[in-house]
Amino acid sequence: MDFKARAKELVAKMTLAEKLSQMKYDAPAIERLGVLAYNWWNECLHGVARSGMATVFPQAIGMAARFDTALMGEVATVISDEARAKYNEYKKFGDTLIYQGLTYWSPNINIFRDPRWGRGHETYGEDPYLTGEMGTAFIKGLQGDGKYRKLDATIKHYAVHSGPEKERHSFNACVSEYDLYETYLSAFRYCIEKADPSAVMGAYNRTNGEACCASKTLLKDILYGEFGFDGYVVSDCGAICDINNHHKLTQTEAESAALAVNNGCALNCGSAYAHLKTAVAMGLLDEETVTEAVERLFEARIRLGMFDTDCEYDNIPYEVIECEKHRALNRKMAQESIVLLKNDGVLPLGKDVKTIAVIGPNADDTSVLLGNYNGTPSRYSTLLRGIQDAFDGRIYYARGCHIFDDTLHDWAEHPLREAVIAAQKSDVVVMCMGLNPSMEGEEGDGFNGDMSGDKPDIELPVSQKKLLEEIIRVGKPIVFVNVSGSCVNLSRADEACGAVVQCFYPGAEGGGALADILFGKANPQGRLPVTFYRSTDDLPPFEDYNMDNRTYKYFSGSALYPFGHGLSYTSFTRAAEQFDAQARTTTVRVKNTGNITGTDTVCLFMKRVRGEGKERYRLLGFKKAALAAGEEKQLTFEIEAQYMEKIANGEYEIVFEVE
Repeated sequence: MDFKARAKELVAKMTLAEKLSQMKYDAPAIERLGVLAYNWWNECLHGVARSGMATVFPQAIGMAARFDTALMGEVATVISDEARAKYNEYKKFGDTLIYQGLTYWSPNINIFRDPRWGRGHETYGEDPYLTGEMGTAFIKGLQGDGKYRKLDATIKHYAVHSGPEKERHSFNACVSEYDLYETYLSAFRYCIEKADPSAVMGAYNRTNGEACCASKTLLKDILYGEFGFDGYVVSDCGAICDINNHHKLTQTEAESAALAVNNGCALNCGSAYAHLKTAVAMGLLDEETVTEAVERLFEARIRLGMFDTDCEYDNIPYEVIECEKHRALNRKMAQESIVLLKNDGVLPLGKDVKTIAVIGPNADDTSVLLGNYNGTPSRYSTLLRGIQDAFDGRIYYARGCHIFDDTLHDWAEHPLREAVIAAQKSDVVVMCMGLNPSMEGEEGDGFNGDMSGDKPDIELPVSQKKLLEEIIRVGKPIVFVNVSGSCVNLSRADEACGAVVQCFYPGAEGGGALADILFGKANPQGRLPVTFYRSTDDLPPFEDYNMDNRTYKYFSGSALYPFGHGLSYTSFTRAAEQFDAQARTTTVRVKNTGNITGTDTVCLFMKRVRGEGKERYRLLGFKKAALAAGEEKQLTFEIEAQYMEKIANGEYEIVFEVE
């Protein structure tokens, strides 16, 4: 089926005014041509969002901690099933409103270069290869492999975008060519080559002086030129108006709109493209360029089956939404996104534990399940609820403190003493601490005032530090569960607690999944997709986009928990046994040396051992090995020629962990 030809034929029947009207995200109907009104804006970062009931999976950063493209693909397929089921019902109303369509502005494949960036938990972490792999699996699951496209996936925010949120409408991210290609563009190129995403969303900021949504360098030269992208570009919301209002690169909205369209941005979220008619009249934009942009948009709509009656996805029923099968997959993903950072033997909790104190401001907070850009689960399990449902003994619950407010207010509840009492009465304390999505988000989110969604540092709030010290004094074994979408300084917990668990915003089934880990029903296998630093002092200035001393690849200090770290209730050995330079493969033998079944997440890194180079480590691949006690398996990793050469000449060596 020639979707391009059909789009050309349809667009050829449109007047200039009709074509211009279709370049706005809230495109009106063209009744004489049978074109229904359509709103392009939809979200599905970790489940269908902002559209009522849906299966809410762990936040993106949590799903990245699974290091599993197959499971990510299953999740994305569920999301696309639910999105299609909703669309199939919504379209019966005769038009498609915001959050009711098939063109989804997900995933976010920016690189989480600095843990202070509030939106980092929307990403797949700090590594371009992991991001590319997870993004590719997600895109394929959304878009399907049928005659028609199931959904449109949109990779964002292109490019060089990761804060500061407060300045995103005017900020100029300055980067070297090395960092541009090795870090900031790498996952975009990877996803385009491997998954053919339908769309790319431009970022708010400038990169090296050019507005990202109107950049000749980023869009025409690199995206459409070097990367061979064949889809459409959409602006972030309001980003075109920023070009004149904040970046000061143009004088008017008409000039900004023309600059964006001329450089390849076909669709505008915002109001700037209402001025396209003026831009054409002024000679800033010609109709041929408009036609090309609109043809891209209608090729996408036709490819989605919007103009046909034989689309294979039209029969997906509404009943699939949050069905038992989807909830079971959600719990599995949540279990396997949890990372065991430290364990001195207190976990899993055994039969000898009769009383548990569950303490902390995140224990019974539903917001930490959902993250941001989320849907609405009809059922959910908070961390407290999950532990209660799984445990037959006595549970004492105490909030302990406000999540960040350390001010003593008259007539307010003071829960610290209750927490101390609960700890005294218990055999084990489970502390549910960390952040919530109001404390790390995008512009306009959060409690940080001037930071506008970003974090000022990587410290736990003072209120929680005080609570932790009081519970440590009680002297009971402590399982410290950190709930956050980013790195938090866990040095004190690592020093004083028997176990430390990282629970990224875990989705609607998060409480049950955490309980499965704590009581040993599931064996942890998550790995950190970001570095957990010891101090904010370890970080370069937030506004500096140079990658020196950032992420595991370039960090020269000593991390508390490095990228890729994650423990199990069993133990494994790994050894690289065969290295075939000609076939560009290495064989790794993995053995479960413990006494219970477990799954090893084998990460293959190369580490620089001699010679000059900016990069200290590079992730080459990752695979899962599910092993019974004593069982061995052989895994084969393919390695790109350029890296095989570096290993062969002794510049780098193969390792399985970042030190």
